[in-house]
Formats: sequence, structure tokens, C-alpha cells
Amino acid sequence: MHKCEVISIANQKGGVGKTTTTFNLGVALAKTGKKVLLIDADPQGDLTTYMGIEDADGLSVTLADLMERSIRDENINSEESILKHDENVDLIPSNLELSSMEISLVNAMSRENTMKNCIADLKNKYDYILIDCMPSLGMITINALACSNKVIIPVQSEFLAAKGMSHLMKTVLKVKKQINPDLKIGGILLTMVDGRTNLSKDIAEEIRNTYGTVFKLFNTQIPRGVKAAESSRQGESILSYDKNGKVAQNYIDFAKEVLEYERKENQRNANTVQVR
Repeated sequence: MHKCEVISIANQKGGVGKTTTTFNLGVALAKTGKKVLLIDADPQGDLTTYMGIEDADGLSVTLADLMERSIRDENINSEESILKHDENVDLIPSNLELSSMEISLVNAMSRENTMKNCIADLKNKYDYILIDCMPSLGMITINALACSNKVIIPVQSEFLAAKGMSHLMKTVLKVKKQINPDLKIGGILLTMVDGRTNLSKDIAEEIRNTYGTVFKLFNTQIPRGVKAAESSRQGESILSYDKNGKVAQNYIDFAKEVLEYERKENQRNANTVQVR
């Protein structure tokens, strides 16, 4: 039976590398032969822009349109919204119209499952669906978590970035308890790491001590790099723009960790079934 892994890339703090991680993890997974769909769930549309879509406001069908159809109980054809990228990943784009969804969802029936309804017909077509969440814990992010198997949390290796994680953890666990019992914290990824200082080591140690006994801290760390910022202006992933660079290699290593995590999880589940 085909299994699609839906992963939200989330952190209510902005500037921690959510969009960069979503795109580059997606491309790295695609390079291993996986079919990957990316969803831009941020009204700022940074992922859409990063992937080279210059006129996001001129798009005929975006995530907001799909969610609006779901709220109105109209027919949803999610494939209408999908854009193809040269690096073998697909995209459901977004623009500022998504910001109005926060208000529309307030009075919607089953409001937490609106996005889930939008991707229901796509899960048998992809191995991975990665959702780039907005830097808040509003209804759009709740919707992303409600339709995900896992959430990966990028954390910038700075003191204040790590300090604000407790609120996100509480939100994730609340969604798990009340809306989506299958939701798991897939791991914490340290981003924008400066290897020249001890701060990153201290932050990693702090996160490991605070959350490491309960949640996975990925071994891979994403270093701070100028090339990653440059790649976003070119509509390319770092794996294409600077394929021999350190950041590209680290995203490849990160993708391997994500795949290995899923392999071990599937093995545990298989063993549990056999025991029963």
C-alpha cells in the first residue's frame, strides 16, 4: 500500500530557515527518486518566489483558492494548482490571498481539516508532501499540522530562537491530542550554524538537554552560507546553484537522516504488527 509522508516545516519564529529547508530537503529527497510535492502555506509566498515564480499575484489557482473551495464544499481539483519545477519537485503556490483564510476559517465547519481536504486526492501520487508553514501559530499553521504525519522544527542557533520553542511544542502536542493523534515531532534541525563560534555548540547542547530525551535532534546541522541566499534569487535550490558546496552536502545528509528515520519507523511498525 502506497504511503505518503506529510511533513510540516514549522516554527513560529521567522528567519530560521523554514523555506530554505522545505525547498532544499524536497529537492534532496527527489534526487533519491522520491516523488515530492511542496506546499507554500505562508501568505508571504516566499517558497513560491524562491522556486522562481515571479508573478505570484497573477496565479490562477493557489492554496487559498483550494481552501476556499473546501470551505464552500465545492469540488476540489488540487492538480489545477500544481506547478512543476525543473528540479523534479512540484509546488502548490501561495500569495497574499492566503492571509484572508485566517478570517474565513474562523466560522468554517471542521475548520482545522480544510487543508487536509485539499490534499486528500494527492497523497497517492507523492511519497513526500512538505508544507512550508508561516511564522505564526494561527489557523493556517494548525491546518498544516492537522494534515501532517510529522513536524520538523528548524531552529536558528541563537539563544532566543531556542528559548521560544516551548510554545511551539505545546501547540504541536495540543494538535496531537485534540485534532491529529498521528502527529509526531519528527525532529529539530539546527540552521544557520556558525562553526567559528562555540554558541552553536552551546545551543545544540541546551536543546539536547531540554528536549533531547523526548524529541530527535538531527545530527546534520545547516551552516550559515552566502550561496544559500544567492540561490533564492535564482529560483534554484542550493543543490543546483552550489552543488559542491557545504550547505548542499548538508541538505543531502539531512535528507538521508529523514529517510533513515522513516525506514526505522516502518520497521518498528512492522515488528509491532508481527508481535500482535
